Amino acid sequence: MLEDHPHLTLTGLYNVLEKLRAGSAPDALDPADRRIFDDGLVLILKELHDRLDEAVAAAYGWPADLADKDILARLVALNQERVREEAAGTIRWLRPDYQVPRFGTERDKLALTGGAMREAAAPAAAGPKPLYPSSELEQTAAVLSALASATAPLTATALAARFRQGRRVLPQVDAVLAALLRVGGLVHSPDGGRSFLPRRAA
Repeated sequence: MLEDHPHLTLTGLYNVLEKLRAGSAPDALDPADRRIFDDGLVLILKELHDRLDEAVAAAYGWPADLADKDILARLVALNQERVREEAAGTIRWLRPDYQVPRFGTERDKLALTGGAMREAAAPAAAGPKPLYPSSELEQTAAVLSALASATAPLTATALAARFRQGRRVLPQVDAVLAALLRVGGLVHSPDGGRSFLPRRAA
């Protein structure tokens, strides 16, 4: 495309794209921008970026139509959560099979190899169990939090047992686990796939 239209530049293409995203109609563009719009197939570029944005939102488990300020707020909150996890010694490995044997703690290595660590079926924290949330976003956060605080991999049944509703929320817990597996947020533990670990990233 750029060979056929030497006047096109990435800066020019993305300037026109931003004008469209800001609400400008193609017919309202000035002649220079309209030429870029037509020759650069900017509508296709916009469609591809919209698909990419949707895919990224799905990977985070977020709605696709969040405003920029809401995305930023969620990223800050996620960063703070990761800081707390790392301070507590939890690392989310990107390539656990490669990284854990070289850089992981003994706890990480045992979890990876299915060693002495076994599933903790009961909540580690004392006090009343929390209620399982009603919204999907809060359910995902609750499941991830329970997995992150566990001392060993957990099955769906053990996760449900950590909430006040118990087995009644097992179908919802199963659904969250399936979604997290699809987007790469979880891995199966080495026990035949019955229990789960958060995917760890360095």
